[in-house]
Amino acid sequence: MNMKVNIAGVEWKNPVTVASGTFGSGAEYGEFVDLNRLGAVTTKGVSSVPWPGNPTPRVAETSSGMMNAIGLQNPGIDLFCERDIPFLRKYDTKIIVNVCGKSEEDYCQVVERLGSEDVDMLEINISCPNVKEGGIAFGQNPKAAEAITRAVKKYAKQPVIMKLSPNVTDIAEMAKAVEAGGADAVSLINTLTGMKIDIHRRTFALANQTGGVSGPAIHPIAVRMVYQTAQAVKVPIIGMGGIACAEDAIEMMLAGASAVSVGTANFHNPAVTAEIAEGIEAYLKEMHMEEVGELVGAVRA
Repeated sequence: MNMKVNIAGVEWKNPVTVASGTFGSGAEYGEFVDLNRLGAVTTKGVSSVPWPGNPTPRVAETSSGMMNAIGLQNPGIDLFCERDIPFLRKYDTKIIVNVCGKSEEDYCQVVERLGSEDVDMLEINISCPNVKEGGIAFGQNPKAAEAITRAVKKYAKQPVIMKLSPNVTDIAEMAKAVEAGGADAVSLINTLTGMKIDIHRRTFALANQTGGVSGPAIHPIAVRMVYQTAQAVKVPIIGMGGIACAEDAIEMMLAGASAVSVGTANFHNPAVTAEIAEGIEAYLKEMHMEEVGELVGAVRA
């Protein structure tokens, strides 16, 4: 049974990774899941300098999911390279570094620094607010998304995955924009913007007022957007959004994803990623399929 997938020239042992921000850089999950069993580990977002993140409370439960407004808290690229990359290199898994920034210069500085590091792929989080454009996210404007893609590609030594925001009118337009900018792959969806109000305290559940909604509630939206994107671009797609079991992952691959990323489900079942990889393999056997690639985009109207 061949579970290997090739994403922009990088071969993963299976099509399962973790969603940025839900797994740190792997250390906190090491006692719960064998990182060797993952196709790749996607790190928490890394910026050029340390970011403190948003004020608390930063997390709230919702029906069939959760909201977060962490604010991309991270220790910065220097500590990340010194501490986290050597830890992950102990394992037989690919390393995808998620990169965040508030300006084009921020992104390019981190991408250039990572060019000399032993990591396999870069995932560029364009849901960050572009401070020079009044706070609108790079990923909400096709021209800005294409421009930031083109800029980081000038510095990138590893394949570049552009992580798309679902908070747009036309996801296919955004995917085509980053493909035109030179993206080697895309990942989607990032969280949907939402709000929760505490009726007893009559105030916002999150200090930031709004936050990113994730979990099973958003899965059908994610499947739809992955399908639309698969019809629009030729680059590989890493599908994410509410994946909690092998069935969800298989659904995402049938819609057109070459690999899947698991996020919120890690919080209530730290072993879920390995279980999903095993579940996909069991499904292939049941369906008498030889290769996991046979699933990709195989949905029939």
